[in-house]
Amino acid sequence: MGLIKFLLISIAVLWLLRVLARLLLPFLFQQVVKKAQQQSQPFQKQNRKPEGTIQVDYIPPQQKESPPSSKSGDFIDYEEVK
Repeated sequence: MGLIKFLLISIAVLWLLRVLARLLLPFLFQQVVKKAQQQSQPFQKQNRKPEGTIQVDYIPPQQKESPPSSKSGDFIDYEEVK
């Protein structure tokens, strides 16, 4: 008798949780999305630039190409030997 009572109570509790989740989760998700949108709006206004403009934040230093040094050795063509 105790097992049947436990199973019925467990099923009732799980069913109730499922019904509450279907009712409350969409509302909670909407609140999270609204909050995220409100927080992101100041960033969107700051980053707006006129269309067609380009801004370069970093230009790497250009290295001068040095002539090949005599220490590099001789270049030997590769020939395949069969």
